[in-house]
Amino acid sequence: PYLAGVGLGLVLLTSFVVMGRGLGASGAFSTTVAWILSAFAPEYVESNGFLGPYLGDGSAHPLKTWLVFEVIGLFIGAALSGLLAGRTTLIIEKGPRASRGARLSLAFGGGMLMAIGADLARGCTSGQALTGGALLNAGSWAFMICVFAGAYAMAYFVRKEWA
Repeated sequence: PYLAGVGLGLVLLTSFVVMGRGLGASGAFSTTVAWILSAFAPEYVESNGFLGPYLGDGSAHPLKTWLVFEVIGLFIGAALSGLLAGRTTLIIEKGPRASRGARLSLAFGGGMLMAIGADLARGCTSGQALTGGALLNAGSWAFMICVFAGAYAMAYFVRKEWA
């Protein structure tokens, strides 16, 4: 984990030096959602306080956005890493007493809570914790404290699923 931490720090530093921006992912999904919705309801997206800014001047396309390429690269890199290391398999990891349905429901629910939290925090874990934390943003540090506190508090309620 220490080597991975140093590697992640070097990736973040390289991102700042080469792209002039830090890491993040939620903006890529928000940009894509705004672009797709604008094809069906452009007036709604333009008037929406959250989605509107992602369209910029109206000519925004997800493939013109740095974060979209970052997320695409993330998926490609993860897939290549797994394939080259022989670690790719389709499996649902769960505790011995948890059903597949319960595990998938908990994972989906947790993902939805994280998406809502990323929206409220104005950034995902990578954008807030890594980029904001590296810039010593007080809000980013508060975000990470809340993420860890929330995870520890929630662990009490779901621990029996893994016993």
